[in-house]
Amino acid sequence: MKKIIGFTLAFVLVAVGVINIDWNRLGKENVYVQVGEVTNVEETTLDSGEVVRRYTYETKAYTKDGEPQNVTFSAAKVLRQGAFLMLYMKDDAVTSYDEVGASDVPEAAREKL
Repeated sequence: MKKIIGFTLAFVLVAVGVINIDWNRLGKENVYVQVGEVTNVEETTLDSGEVVRRYTYETKAYTKDGEPQNVTFSAAKVLRQGAFLMLYMKDDAVTSYDEVGASDVPEAAREKL
């Protein structure tokens, strides 16, 4: 009986762990940006009449080694001006982002921002 409970508990823990993995961040390359002005706003009207806005940013990003790269990404809200973001990239597309502190940005990238 103890073995069955142990196996069940182990299975549940593994299943919960797999469900909670953020696949948009896992194994992606990181680049760093400092938030500037919104470059485009897309508005979509839902069937309920609610208007949903998507804010697009086009800017230069830097790798941990300070190599520049042009990026375009969007957010569901206006991002805080001057905030530092770590973008998760796959095949030149941004899959996700996290706001980070200035001290979390690698020195080579921070110098360019």
